[in-house]
Amino acid sequence: MGGITSTWQLWAVLAAVFAALTAIFAKIGVSGINSNYATFLRTVVVVVALGALIRATGEYQPLSSLSGRTLTFLVLSGLATGASWLCYFKALQIGQAAQVAPVDKLSVVMVAVLGATFLGETLSLTAWAGVGLIALGAVLVALP
Repeated sequence: MGGITSTWQLWAVLAAVFAALTAIFAKIGVSGINSNYATFLRTVVVVVALGALIRATGEYQPLSSLSGRTLTFLVLSGLATGASWLCYFKALQIGQAAQVAPVDKLSVVMVAVLGATFLGETLSLTAWAGVGLIALGAVLVALP
């Protein structure tokens, strides 16, 4: 079994599509509401949807089956996600989605640097050039 549904590229493109929809839907939804409360409502939807998915697919695992290291890093990831969402919704409330989203994607640049520094990941010179272009593009889009 496999095929296209088992490629990271498909899932990454789908993530990008849904991230784009997230920005547009959030920009519309955050008008007239506190950005922190909007983030809370979004999070409730995510929790309910993921709970239903896990139940439907039988993918639940008891917490006791996870290592302390796994739990620690998932908690840290969750806290970082929450902080990112709060900041993102506030930025969308104040700025234009077409400017906020590319600046948010500077995370791609940061992941490349942090992945190389702390995880020992390697990128080719061409890939580093792409990372640099992403950074440049985000800066250019953000300019007034």
